Amino acid sequence: MAMTIKTSPELWGEDARIFTEEAERNGKLPTPRLSDAQRKILSTMLESAKSIMFPPSKG
Repeated sequence: MAMTIKTSPELWGEDARIFTEEAERNGKLPTPRLSDAQRKILSTMLESAKSIMFPPSKG
């Protein structure tokens, strides 16, 4: 059985109502997008992370 916020035992009453209303408002906000510059920086960081050795070599 799927658990939703309305059936969660941790949130009841006013807390559940506030959480649900905030989640619905946030769900209507536009999805953030990366700019081309941010995408290039992220790509560079990800590529450089591929060369990290664990554990570091001694020498």
